Amino acid sequence: MTGSERSDAETRWAGWTRGFIQALAGIVAGYLALAYAIDPFDSGRSPLLSVGAVRPQGPRTSAALRGRDPAYQGAVFGNSHIQLIEPGRLAQTTGIPFVQLSIPATGPNEQFALMNWYLRHHAAPRALVVAADNLWCTNDPALPNDKPFPFWLFSEHIAVYLRGLLRWSVLEELPDRIGWLLRKQRETAPRDGWWDYEADYAAIGHTGHPGTAAGHEARAPEMPEPGTAGPSFPAAERFAAIAAGLPAETALVLVFPPIYADALPRPGTPRERAEQACKAALTASVRGHRRSAVLDWRRDGPEARDAALFFDPSHYRHPLAQKIAADIAAAIVTLEDGTKAR
Repeated sequence: MTGSERSDAETRWAGWTRGFIQALAGIVAGYLALAYAIDPFDSGRSPLLSVGAVRPQGPRTSAALRGRDPAYQGAVFGNSHIQLIEPGRLAQTTGIPFVQLSIPATGPNEQFALMNWYLRHHAAPRALVVAADNLWCTNDPALPNDKPFPFWLFSEHIAVYLRGLLRWSVLEELPDRIGWLLRKQRETAPRDGWWDYEADYAAIGHTGHPGTAAGHEARAPEMPEPGTAGPSFPAAERFAAIAAGLPAETALVLVFPPIYADALPRPGTPRERAEQACKAALTASVRGHRRSAVLDWRRDGPEARDAALFFDPSHYRHPLAQKIAADIAAAIVTLEDGTKAR
C-alpha cells in the first residue's frame, strides 16, 4: 500500500469514526430527551405526563411521586421496622395528612436521601416521623447501603439525574409507563404509601403465635456488632443537620422501633452500653430543633415480652403498631400545642 493509499484509508476511517460518534451522541441525546419527557418514575422534573396517581411499582421508585405530593404535610421515614404505622391513623388523630415513605431494607443513607427529597418539595411540613433502628448505629461515615437504591432519582443535581436515566432498567420502564398512561382504567397503588405486610408474613409462616415467634432468635450476644460501638455515630451527625434546618413549627418525632425482648442486649454487657451510646447520640441529634420528641420503644417491657405481638424479633404486628401510632400521634399533638415533649 502506497503512502497515498494509506492516507486515504486513514481519512476514511477517521470520517467513519466521527460519523459513528456523532450518530451515537445523537441517539443518546434523543433517548435522554425522550426519557426526561416521559419521566418514568414521575419525579416531577417533566410535568408533561404526570397524572397525579401512583403507578404500581416498588417503593424505591414510587417515593419520587409520593415524596413530592403537596397533599401530605406529614411524612414517615424508615424501613420495614416502621412500615406498619398507618398514615391514616396518624392523620385521624393529628389532623395532618401523612404519607408513608418508609422503604424496606434501607438504612440511614437512603432515608436521608428521601428526607431531603421530601423537604425540597415541602418547605414547611407540619410533622416528620423518623424511625432509627440498629442500622443507624454504624461507625462508618459512608453509611453504606446493603441493597441497591436509586440515589440518582432523588438527586438535586440534574446531571446526576440524567446519568441515572442511562440505565437498562429505566429503558425497560419507559414502555410500561406509556402503556399505563394510555389505559382508560389504570391500576393504581395506594397514594399514601401504606403497605400492610401482615398478609405477606402470614403467607411465609409467621403467624405471630407466641410458640413460633419466641423461638426465632436466641438471646442477643454480649458483644456489639462490629463497627457499632462508637465513639462516633455519623448518622446522628447527619440527622442533626437535617433537624437543625427544619422550620421551627415542624413537629419532629424520633422513634426507636421495638424488638422482641430476647433480641434486646442484656443489661451491663458491652452490647447494651454500645446501644445506649448510639441512642444518646441520636437523641442529642434532635435537640437542636425546638419541637422534637423521642419515643423509645426499643426497650424491655410488657409489649417486648409478648411474642404474640411479633412476627420475628424485629417486625411487630398490628396491635403493637397501633400502640406506637397512638404514641406518635399524641407526641405530635403535644408538640403542635407548643409543649416540648421528651
